[in-house]
Amino acid sequence: MNRIVRNPIALVIAAILLLVLIGSTFTIVPETKQAVIVRFGQPERILNRWRPNEVYGVNSGAGLAARVPFMDRIVWIDKRIQSLELENQQVLSTDQLRLQVDAYARYRIIDPLQMYKAARTEENVSTQLQPILGSALRNELGRRPFAALLSPERGQMMDNIQNALNRVARQYGAQIVDVRIKRADLPDGTPLESAYERMRTARQQEARSIQAQGLKQAQIIRADADAEAANTYAGAFNQDPEFYDFYRAMQSYEASFISSAPNADTPRGRTNIILSPDNEYLRQFQGRR
Repeated sequence: MNRIVRNPIALVIAAILLLVLIGSTFTIVPETKQAVIVRFGQPERILNRWRPNEVYGVNSGAGLAARVPFMDRIVWIDKRIQSLELENQQVLSTDQLRLQVDAYARYRIIDPLQMYKAARTEENVSTQLQPILGSALRNELGRRPFAALLSPERGQMMDNIQNALNRVARQYGAQIVDVRIKRADLPDGTPLESAYERMRTARQQEARSIQAQGLKQAQIIRADADAEAANTYAGAFNQDPEFYDFYRAMQSYEASFISSAPNADTPRGRTNIILSPDNEYLRQFQGRR
């Protein structure tokens, strides 16, 4: 002991070895991290595992933890929600529109042991989930028209994509918290102009169909009105044929002898017609016999 005290270099080396031993034995687990203790490649135990409805700082496994030095290795896993971005995905909708879609997913690791066995690291989990998100996005949007993205049906689409992604995420000990589409646009250039032209043509066809239906309804209403008027005239004729004949003759005289004015400021003119007094057309002027 006296030799060590007298030799400062040996004292420094002993202190360093002691610090290394303490550092290899004890570790501090943060509140935001989970830890998988791995011994010779095999997971031994989990520290600060994620729990539903957990309150940070209360009954958690965070804090000082011990391990076997030089034998145990720590794999850190974040307990917080992670982000998965998906950019510039080409999707073909049912109305044959090619869409450029940007989407993202939010997930967390809820089973660190399963995650370590299936993917080893968080980066591998993200790498595995990204193509699955793209596939689920194309499958769901490919069954619907472009207009569905602008309707309340969009929420159901997001739920379907999240459920499909969740089935795969469980294999990696992950849980999908949310899936959203950030952008869904038509690509610039010819495809966009073609899409606008198809939309314009569809609206014009719809307008012509509505106009044809309106004309059809107008003809039906006009025919019903003419039939009702004819029935009214027929009823009036049957009640008093002489009065009906007189009334129609007066209307004919007004249309024949009084010409309409060319405009509202010019009084109506009169028309001269030369007919024989015995003409059948003038019978109403002859009085009843």
